[in-house]
Amino acid sequence: MEVEFGDSIQAVCAIAAAADLPFIAPGFVDIQVNGFAGVDFNNPAASQSEIARAIDTILATGVTRCLPTVITGSPDDMLNCLRNLRAAQKQLPAIAGFHVEGPHIGIEDGPRGAHPARWVRKPEIAEFHSWQEATDGNIRLVTLSPHWPDAPAYIRAVVQAGCAVSIGHTGATAEQITAAADAGATLSTHLGNGAHAIMRRHPNYIWDQLAEDRLSASFIVDGFHVGRAFLKSALRAKTPARAVLVTDASAPAGAAPGRYRLGEQDADLTPDGRVVLSGTDKLAGSALRMNDGIANAIRLGDLTLRQAIDAATVNPARIVGLEGGMRGLSPGERGDLVVFRFVDGAICLDEIYLSGHPIVTRPRVR
Repeated sequence: MEVEFGDSIQAVCAIAAAADLPFIAPGFVDIQVNGFAGVDFNNPAASQSEIARAIDTILATGVTRCLPTVITGSPDDMLNCLRNLRAAQKQLPAIAGFHVEGPHIGIEDGPRGAHPARWVRKPEIAEFHSWQEATDGNIRLVTLSPHWPDAPAYIRAVVQAGCAVSIGHTGATAEQITAAADAGATLSTHLGNGAHAIMRRHPNYIWDQLAEDRLSASFIVDGFHVGRAFLKSALRAKTPARAVLVTDASAPAGAAPGRYRLGEQDADLTPDGRVVLSGTDKLAGSALRMNDGIANAIRLGDLTLRQAIDAATVNPARIVGLEGGMRGLSPGERGDLVVFRFVDGAICLDEIYLSGHPIVTRPRVR
């Protein structure tokens, strides 16, 4: 197809296919990114120039809209991180809003993941409103565990405020998961992770989320977080229409192996590409680039190219109500485009446009 665009897409026309023509897709959307290029979005002291550098590096992977993600921390640190990121958003149009992952999660080892136990706390709608005040109403997604007694009321209030709610980092029962969906939750955060290492065959909270058709599911397809068999099974259960690709990238993404920070904790990028809490084998985000995540979803999850692109574009945009990104390559949508080639199983980026303006043309990012 041929796309005419400026700040927004003006026309989309079918053209004859040719082997030497690249593909064109909407800009990728990442609704869970904790940091990049050595910059930790969970550091309230991160400078505006550092955040801008991280966003520029994310843009080079084809992600034209993202939700910087703040994880469990002290109330003051979380608020200060959100204020700092909101200041950056005013200058960086690729920041579409924010994802708050925690602090209302499961406290047990396993479901808690890499979140610090001392700051896990029950949901309070007043705290959500403080996040919204700090970001001028730009919280688009909240992840929590529905095991808390007040979770359904909290979810209803957050959804009524125009924010999406996701289930994650949980050991909730089937009844609690159903109640969360009844209250308006629409997503499972990085399904298959943030879970006990050993659990009952059935019932368990992963099966319960897979079976809940009102929940889409996000996946970290980096080759470390979930295995091929689980990914294929989960994608079949959810269907590609309810699949969302996220990077869950943290500060080491796009940087050299070594030691970095994730909030108040140290995290190491290992030579094989895993990000772990220092001194442990516990995963602490990823070093994944979205263009690689799309290629991995095709290779490991048996998605078609179109299905994998949708999982990184329109599917997440619809979950968080992202204006200008929910209808794909359609007239009136924002002029965020990626021109790429699919070569030897890799997504090779040729050109990236943000609101019609070229961002990256060379070198190609693989």
